[in-house]
Order: sequence, then structure tokens, then C-alpha cells
Amino acid sequence: MTPRHRRFALIGAGLCVLAVVAALVLNAFQSNLVFFFSPSQVVAHEAPQGKPFRIGGMVVDHSLTRDPATLTVRFIVTDTVHTIPVVYTGLLPDLFKEGKGVVAQGSLQPDGTFRATEVLAKHDENYMPPEAAAAMKAAREGMNDKTFEKPQP
Repeated sequence: MTPRHRRFALIGAGLCVLAVVAALVLNAFQSNLVFFFSPSQVVAHEAPQGKPFRIGGMVVDHSLTRDPATLTVRFIVTDTVHTIPVVYTGLLPDLFKEGKGVVAQGSLQPDGTFRATEVLAKHDENYMPPEAAAAMKAAREGMNDKTFEKPQP
């Protein structure tokens, strides 16, 4: 093999190794990608069934219930238009409160309940996750558009 052929072989092998590494990194990134959905989007069946995603909105007042025997907590998340019941087993963040913004990560169960594996709460009194704020604004605007629509004859 001439030095020129050897050089081309090394460059080709290096490119193959680089392609394999890039494919592995992209695969890992895609498998860990988690999307955000509002309760209205979940009700509209836009959220993936059986795959993890994030849901966000406000915790409905007086919806928080705790199982005294376990760490299981149930609450309802709303975007002011639709609500989704959430079940979480574990310790809630200190800043978690009813009437405040929350983002929960988990998956939707066949019965329509969201089974959370992680719950994230706001960090000050004025904060709401940007995705949740945008989703609530869009839900309110969609509700207002439907409220003022006149039926067509």
C-alpha cells in the first residue's frame, strides 16, 4: 500500500469513527428529549401516549390530597380552560402550593391521569414557567375566540 492509499484509509477510518460518535450522541439526545404540553393540548390528544412529557399550569385551589400512609400526592393542574389530574409519589418541592405554577414530568395513563415522576415548582411569587404562561395565555385566547363566535346559519 502506498503512503497516499494509507493516508486515505486513515482519513476514511477517522470519518467512520466520527460518524458513529455523532450518531450515538444524536440518539442519546433524542431519547432524552422531553416536550412540554398544556392541559388543553393533552385533552386535544396532542401529547404522546405512553411516552414521557411535561405538563404545566396552575395547581387548582383545594385539589391537593395526600395519602397519609404513603408519599402519594394527588392534585389537579389547569390552564384555566382544561384540567388534568396528577398523581405523584415522592416529596414535593418546598415552594409547591395550590394556586401557583407547576411543571410535572411523567406520562399520561390510559385513565387520563398524569403519573408524574418529577414535580418542579416556581422559585418566587412572580414566576411561572414560560411554557406554562404561554400555554395559559393561548388557552385563554382560544376560549375568548370561541366565546365571541357567532353561529353560522
